[in-house]
Amino acid sequence: MAVALPGVTLPSVVEELLSEMAAAVQENAQIPDEHLLSLKFIFGSSAIQALDLVDRQSITLISSPSGRRVYQVLGSSGRTYTCLASCHYCSCPAFAFSVLRKNDSLLCKHLLAVYLSQVTRTCRQLQVSDKQLTDILFTKKKQEA
Repeated sequence: MAVALPGVTLPSVVEELLSEMAAAVQENAQIPDEHLLSLKFIFGSSAIQALDLVDRQSITLISSPSGRRVYQVLGSSGRTYTCLASCHYCSCPAFAFSVLRKNDSLLCKHLLAVYLSQVTRTCRQLQVSDKQLTDILFTKKKQEA
């Protein structure tokens, strides 16, 4: 079973790895060691940090009746970051610097954790109204400014 990553343009090797991981989790309820090694090879230390975030259940999918979906990740620093998997975005400084500015990383650990939580089906879920979701996003934006 493929992991749905709509609108995301990750390298095909990453998409294939995530799909294989999802199939393995569905079949065996765990990620095989060779997939974990591949993850570490592609993402380096971010893979370990992302897996730690997944293990700590730090990822919450917030969805609204209109179909909008936003992920919030409680980072290791205690700050909460907003991730938009549909457009491959995270509000953390590492994403802005390493992914967007320097272009030396594919993902930050928070966004990778979002994709891994989809693979492992361990993402917490929260249903909110459209207004509540707007308030969450607006409040987050004001805090960053």
